[in-house]
Amino acid sequence: MTEAAPAPKENMGAPLPRIDARLKVTGQAPYPADFAAANVAYGVLATSTIARGSITALHLDRARAVSGVLDIISAGDVGSIDKPKFGNTGASSIGPLHDTRIFHDGQIIALVVADTFEAAAEAAMLVRADYAEETPSAGFDSKGAETEAAAGKSPMFKEDVKAGDFDAAYAAAAVKIDQKYSTPTQHHNPIELFSTTAMWQGDQLTVHEPCQNVTGWKAELARQLKMDPANVRIISSYVGGAFGSKGPMTARTAIVALAARRVGRPVRCVVSRMQAFGTQTYRAETRHRIRMGADRNGRISAFGHEGWEVTSRPDPYVVGGTSATGRMYDYGSVLTHVSIVRADRNTPGYMRSPPETPYVYALESAMDEMAVALGMDPVEFRRVNEPQKEPIGGKPFSSRSLLQCYDQAAEAFGWSRREAAVGSMRDGDWLVGMGCATAIYPTSVAPCAARIRLTDDGQVRVQCGSHEIGTGVRTVAAQMAAERLAVDIGKVSVEMGDSALPPAPVSGGSISTASVCSAVLKAADAVRARLFAAAVAKGGPLAGSGNEKLDMQDGKVVAASGRSAAIAEVFKSLQVGAIEEYAEFAPRGSTGQALKKLYAGESEFHGGEQDKDSVKYAFGAEFVEVRINSYTREIRVPQIVGAFAAGRIMNTRTARSQLMGGMIWGISHALHEATEIDRRHARYVNRDLQDYLVPVNADIKKVDVILVPEVDMEVNPAGVKGLGELGNVGTAAAIASAVYHATGKRIRDLPIRVEDLLA
Repeated sequence: MTEAAPAPKENMGAPLPRIDARLKVTGQAPYPADFAAANVAYGVLATSTIARGSITALHLDRARAVSGVLDIISAGDVGSIDKPKFGNTGASSIGPLHDTRIFHDGQIIALVVADTFEAAAEAAMLVRADYAEETPSAGFDSKGAETEAAAGKSPMFKEDVKAGDFDAAYAAAAVKIDQKYSTPTQHHNPIELFSTTAMWQGDQLTVHEPCQNVTGWKAELARQLKMDPANVRIISSYVGGAFGSKGPMTARTAIVALAARRVGRPVRCVVSRMQAFGTQTYRAETRHRIRMGADRNGRISAFGHEGWEVTSRPDPYVVGGTSATGRMYDYGSVLTHVSIVRADRNTPGYMRSPPETPYVYALESAMDEMAVALGMDPVEFRRVNEPQKEPIGGKPFSSRSLLQCYDQAAEAFGWSRREAAVGSMRDGDWLVGMGCATAIYPTSVAPCAARIRLTDDGQVRVQCGSHEIGTGVRTVAAQMAAERLAVDIGKVSVEMGDSALPPAPVSGGSISTASVCSAVLKAADAVRARLFAAAVAKGGPLAGSGNEKLDMQDGKVVAASGRSAAIAEVFKSLQVGAIEEYAEFAPRGSTGQALKKLYAGESEFHGGEQDKDSVKYAFGAEFVEVRINSYTREIRVPQIVGAFAAGRIMNTRTARSQLMGGMIWGISHALHEATEIDRRHARYVNRDLQDYLVPVNADIKKVDVILVPEVDMEVNPAGVKGLGELGNVGTAAAIASAVYHATGKRIRDLPIRVEDLLA
């Protein structure tokens, strides 16, 4: 074992290498824009240069005159397709070519199609629009922005959670804080650009596009194109980074499909990185007010969390992280309220740990401020307020290993060497600070289907319409099948990322491993049952062992008495060469329509705080050391340690990779990442990787991930909690607290930059 492949502890799977690793590192993994299509034409988008108003005239003559241009699709050309829907499957209700209204900067105003990419790009640059421009609202504090209560606006956020009498408890508290925090707009910048390749064969449409929800996209695209979903196929075998951005489908997909139909040949549209800022989703800008009251012994008696979030004019996208923050600690009383602020911006969307990252940043920063006000160690303060049950509904946690995470992370980090006094730790010219924070993410699972085929030579094929977005789900699905069928993982192949396969939910919300592995487990157990029945039947190789407990080991069916039969023998008795089983998994508590909705591309999420018997969360504790130059105020993060408990860990290598990546992203949230907005024109300014700052290797030093053993079979049959989104939830708050510990400056607005510490 190595640091990259931690030795498994209790309830953890082996750190096997990814089964598709060789394909990825040798460039053989088939990403959607690499698909070889015969006679392909190229599409390039033209986008608006204003954020609010309407198009009065569109000048296309110069663009059409470019040699090789085949077609230009613009407003008035898309009447044959329905407008997109906003929701889990659709990124926005804005149909950019259905009318001439402009809702945001960078909105699609035309798609140019040409024989070559160069011709299409040249022509797109020559598209000119005349506008009736109106003054836009960029977001918070902008004239014309509309603020309204968020509760009930989205099915993902039904109510503002509350418990007890907050006002009375806060008024009576011996120690109080009342502070405001903010997080900026942040944009997904996956290395793989957004793209669509659409091709028709008669009335059959195939789309190759990086996607986190092929089943859902199939249904939504068919609805927009007024087609039978059976005639639509979405293929996305591999995704080169998504983080939520490729979960809901944008309007581009249907437009490119329409273009391919019009020109009678495949059309490929690869969106430039600059255009992606206006045509894809992003993390919403947020503001927070936290009020907290406690007694002199550190027991919290009142917690109030108000949040404000920017969304677009048409779509009520709600982040709504108070569902998690309101259940984090033993508060005594809770009062929360979330508002959305409608502005002239494109619609936000899911970005890794969508509600928790901004909302827990505010909560955990406030926890550090209260610990300072009380003169308590921040870890001890959290220990004092550890709940026995969640404070809103009084339900127990299915499991909660948070204190174990704090104990193990604190020891590995060296928290005991922290000097409590602000600014008391130095190393030459460097001020040293230490901070910590809690990570939390709801444990959810969704209906999923899988097919398993076992042949007489022990080869296994697993099929599921889930997606390999970099998390290693192909590998853990193979591990589950190999484990249940007792074959070497080298004999297991996994097919994913195709809507023609058994349907799966969206690959987001940290549900993929739990949902897919539960379906694979069910299918594998059905194969086992057929093998066992055949083995003990009359004429079978284990006839007479029907009353014994049977298992599979090393490619054999094994009876409790010690008798065994190779898989090939069992197949011989069956007189077949393969066994195939199709399984549909629906979580406990699913509605009677859950599986029907799965096939229709709609995912029923179960878990988190929704279940009636218990609340289900994964937890972690993160510790950060920062060093700040006493002269230049440059910030360094030499050490970060995170300990996480997430039920069964299917593969310690892929789990560590996911958590480490999340923690590094947390450093980005805290110190680098922000989309800068021209408030006068509601335009994004830094629309490239030169000016949109993210960490590079030189920014990242020692990152330690500790996997804390935890068993929780309440969450799903696989016992998996999911952890892909957990790692970056607490990092920014831990860094902000460490910056305060080093300098005495409490920076509440992210990102923290040199100029904040020089002020």
